[in-house]
Amino acid sequence: MSSILEPLRWLIGRGVLGYEKLTRPEPVERQPGEQAIIDARTASLALYEFRSCPFCMMVRKVLHGKNLNIEKRDARRNRAWGEELKSEGGKWQVPCLKITHSDGRVTWLYESKDIINYLNEEFPD
Repeated sequence: MSSILEPLRWLIGRGVLGYEKLTRPEPVERQPGEQAIIDARTASLALYEFRSCPFCMMVRKVLHGKNLNIEKRDARRNRAWGEELKSEGGKWQVPCLKITHSDGRVTWLYESKDIINYLNEEFPD
């Protein structure tokens, strides 16, 4: 049954990715020094996602608009990231933002709206 649905999933996924590309905001422009500071702050963040997930797309659009260089980890295509998400994060759900704090603690933030709220608080325009 899944093999019958695979072409439909592929087509819908391409539609989601095309929509994302057409509707994403222009990225914020910063001076190089300013961008370097932001990049250093985002180095401790990783977004676990599925490439064609519409909720992940919402988060990626915010990342693009805020010009945040956060590592994106496709948990479906990379088995190790999928296992890490499930075993360390506690559940197989995306999007999920892994936040590694300066003291070594790790927070796993689920739900696109919660992730977007976090990004807006940490990186206001």
